[in-house]
Amino acid sequence: MSAKVYVVFYSMYGHVWKMAEAVAAGAQEVTGAAVKIFRVPETIPADVLEKHGAAAAQKAFAHIPILKPEQLTEADAIIFGTPTRFGNMAAQMRNFLDQTGQIWLKGGLIGKVGSVFASTASQHGGQETTLTSFHTTLLHHGMIIVGVPYSEARLLAMDQISGGTPYGATTLAGARGDRQPSENELAIARFQCRHVAQIAAKLASR
Repeated sequence: MSAKVYVVFYSMYGHVWKMAEAVAAGAQEVTGAAVKIFRVPETIPADVLEKHGAAAAQKAFAHIPILKPEQLTEADAIIFGTPTRFGNMAAQMRNFLDQTGQIWLKGGLIGKVGSVFASTASQHGGQETTLTSFHTTLLHHGMIIVGVPYSEARLLAMDQISGGTPYGATTLAGARGDRQPSENELAIARFQCRHVAQIAAKLASR
């Protein structure tokens, strides 16, 4: 049986978007998985984005449709992507999730698979706290949380600087945002979504 997998992200400079594309590619490797990518609304004024050099970067993924909160219930699995802001998810993603109260009240996400990936500026910039604190919201919604098991051997890479945790895929953007996701990080992201899609398909077939 097929499983609907939604990849829902916020990205300011494009790093999380690139991870989202890798995540979606992983799910597409699973027979029967139907994958869609969405973004959440930007809340920063256009002139501020321009000032911080983010406006041009966001044009690259402006074609990605913006998700409405009520659309979350359509999916069998949802993989969220967010940059880290002081060890937590970005405010744009928090704002989006704060609009899901009615879904929570009706139990609309109970039993669906949930997973998270993230981007941080540095190796110790809060990638793990962002992922695990994000899980709290998913647990309140009754979702089944899936991470990245150590069968993904790239988590153990010691020959390079790389993101990637058992809680979810991550990338390191650098303090100036000039580092792009490495192949190791993208491979972990692909693995994560493939793993999520496989589990969602098994659950959907019951």
